[in-house]
Amino acid sequence: MGSHRRPAQSGLDRSARGSTVSLLSAVSAVAATAAGLAAAPAGAAPQDRPSGTRAEVDRLFEQAEQATEAFNKADERAHKLRDELADLQGSVARGQERINTMRGALGSLAGAQYRSGGIDPALALLLSSDPDGYLDKASVLNRITTRQAGELTELQRAQRDLSQERAVATLKLVDLERSRKAVARHKRTVEDKLAKARLLLNSLPASQREAYERASRGGLRDGIPDLSGAGVPSSGRAAAAVAAAMSAVGKPYVWGANGPSGFDCSGLMQWSYAQAGVGLPRTSQAQRYAGRQVPLSEARPGDLVAYRSDASHIGMYVGNGQVIHAPYPGAPVRYDPVGMMPVSSVTRV
Repeated sequence: MGSHRRPAQSGLDRSARGSTVSLLSAVSAVAATAAGLAAAPAGAAPQDRPSGTRAEVDRLFEQAEQATEAFNKADERAHKLRDELADLQGSVARGQERINTMRGALGSLAGAQYRSGGIDPALALLLSSDPDGYLDKASVLNRITTRQAGELTELQRAQRDLSQERAVATLKLVDLERSRKAVARHKRTVEDKLAKARLLLNSLPASQREAYERASRGGLRDGIPDLSGAGVPSSGRAAAAVAAAMSAVGKPYVWGANGPSGFDCSGLMQWSYAQAGVGLPRTSQAQRYAGRQVPLSEARPGDLVAYRSDASHIGMYVGNGQVIHAPYPGAPVRYDPVGMMPVSSVTRV
């Protein structure tokens, strides 16, 4: 998609630069707001207190996760379209080669027909010094003519098929470009939300940042069943996925990444199950439907736990009321209580 040359800038490059300027402006504005929030007096309105800042950080992280899922979905679609387009282009090339071969064969047949049928057949027979030989040649010519007609029909069919494949390939190319732009758009949205969240979080005093960290790992929610037992994985592949997720603990959160050196939430689930030989979809919304849904009270190690009503976050249950997940930028892959956020579903792969 890139080039080492520097001719006129593409629309996407200009858009990205414009987005960077907008992002810097937004960052400056947030920095000013954050400074005011950090220095808010004791009697300030509730929305101007550090608790309001923490709530805003939560909201921005949630929006960033939603945008990350949209990014992953668009990126996955772009990869799929690239593969489909490559297959189509290969098929078009093979079809063109076949047509060229058929045209060559038809040319040879036409030449043979011309050489064998230069005069009226009845006159040729009358003048022939070898009537039996002539009749044999005429029989061959007739077979060539019949074959030529069949070859011509097949050539016309192949040309129609090739034309249709080229039209489909053209549409795929347009669709791919649209998906590339969607990927870039969602990437800018994620970067914007994360930059704002980091600035706000960094504006808090160290004690308040630690309080935010503790709150983000809380599990005291209504409706969370007692899951204090270690539990047994539902299958060998679930056990292998749990082992893989455990091996990733401590790796950094990297949005849009699916390992092995960094992960976002759904990327960690996809990578962990890939180590067990199981292919999962890329997004958390799709992963929640990648198996059979079970009640939280029946969760077993290896089950996928989706959070929030839109399933914009996901983790893996590993027993003792704990999940392993990739939380957010700055927080590495770690263990947290299963009830850290509102649970929307539990899926057994």
